[in-house]
Amino acid sequence: MSPADRPDGDGGRTRRGPRDDGDRRDAQGRQRGAARREGRSTRTTAAPSQRRRSTDPARRVAYDVLRTVAESDAYANLVLPPLLRERGLTGRDAAFATELAYGTLRLRGRYDAILEIAASRTTDQIDAPALDVLRLGAHQLLGMRVPPHAAVSETVGLARDALGAGPAQFVNAVLRAVSREPWDTWEQRIADAAGEDPVARLAVVGSHPLWVARALREALAGDARPVDELGALLDADNTAPLVTLVARPGLSDADELGATADGPGPLSPTAVVLAGGDPASVPAVRDGRAGVQDDGSQLVALALAAAPLEGRDERWLDLCAGPGGKAALLAAEAAGRGARLVANEVQPHRARLVRQSLRAVPPGAVEVVRTGDGRVLGDDEPGAFDRVMVDAPCTGLGALRRRPESRWRRTPADLTALTGLQRDLLGSALRAVRVGGVVAYVTCSPHLAETRLVVKDALRAAAKAGIDVERLDTAAVVQGVARREVELTDRSHVQLWPHVHGTDAMHLTLLRRTS
Repeated sequence: MSPADRPDGDGGRTRRGPRDDGDRRDAQGRQRGAARREGRSTRTTAAPSQRRRSTDPARRVAYDVLRTVAESDAYANLVLPPLLRERGLTGRDAAFATELAYGTLRLRGRYDAILEIAASRTTDQIDAPALDVLRLGAHQLLGMRVPPHAAVSETVGLARDALGAGPAQFVNAVLRAVSREPWDTWEQRIADAAGEDPVARLAVVGSHPLWVARALREALAGDARPVDELGALLDADNTAPLVTLVARPGLSDADELGATADGPGPLSPTAVVLAGGDPASVPAVRDGRAGVQDDGSQLVALALAAAPLEGRDERWLDLCAGPGGKAALLAAEAAGRGARLVANEVQPHRARLVRQSLRAVPPGAVEVVRTGDGRVLGDDEPGAFDRVMVDAPCTGLGALRRRPESRWRRTPADLTALTGLQRDLLGSALRAVRVGGVVAYVTCSPHLAETRLVVKDALRAAAKAGIDVERLDTAAVVQGVARREVELTDRSHVQLWPHVHGTDAMHLTLLRRTS
């Protein structure tokens, strides 16, 4: 950027030295720049007292979402809806606030790389609230169809309203620098700044931490998929997902949801895509007969219910049931077969969510919602269940399109604690299932350390404890329940991908205990 436009320490601009004004002064003797003299100025003609000093409600909501997510470690999908209701935003305003908040969170890494160049400083040298305002402005300039002058002026108004006049001047200078180049130019600049490593270049342009991009590339390779799909996978993570409803069997169906649907989901026979609007406005969702649930999440639950077992089929267990989506689908399936479900959840507040999710299921189909440590349930009730779901806590790298802030919170250090917990939970499930029964190991992450390696370690530990287990043809079971053929690369496990299947990146391995 030129010296005249480089933001200085207090948000102003570097002064020029004295010069001959010549004909740059107007009739009143005021100095005029070349752009104003030639009629090219975009400055407002309004008096300073009439200029916008605040922002519109939609932008303020998006800013408040970003600050709450940063300061309270909250999830945007839990923060945004009540804010929209509280401030009375509906229709286009609500849609604008939603795209602005979610889009900025998804593409934060990309915009930070751009802002560091435009501001001539690293992001850790910018106050966090001002940085969030700049990110919102960058998304409007480079990721939305907002006219540049409106994106800059409205964001400066937001900065003035939320942060004060000094930071607003800094925001104005930086966003004007951003606005001078189109996205294609910025894309090349930030890719070049990332160096020659192709994964590093993809990571910054695709707005993922480098460690996440590398882990996803390894997961593609581990699933026998071409590693050059990484760019498409990162793009899919940055695309707003469709809202998918589940019609819980025996309680609702696709015909009932047809008036609000925009067609069936990509894979699950119980899934319909919401055409638009608030899911809570759908009567079946309000009643609990239907719910909001990713298509892949539905598919793995249905696969457990369909997996072949030997002997009775009466008592099912969801070992990590919160918040209750899979438990509700399993309970609805169990009700149709005369089976019953035990739903276990270690956190009391999540157990309450499970009970809420199960409110429409016939009472006889739910034995109990219990609060307890799933790691010891296999010792408390050994061999007591016919089917067991282990939807293990994980990094959530498979749902980054739905929870974009997760990519910026997780670190490689999280894997150590999570994989240990995952192994313990799967080991408990293998003790809790009876001989001839089936366990489904599920994660919303494709990371190899959380999927195939956990299964390998748990099976080795089970064998040492005298428990024999066989892997089922998981792919065949999934193909048997899906509404269409599913592109898969392995028989012993199923790995879904957003860029291939249109679902979250769910992992499923089906195991049957043999002794």
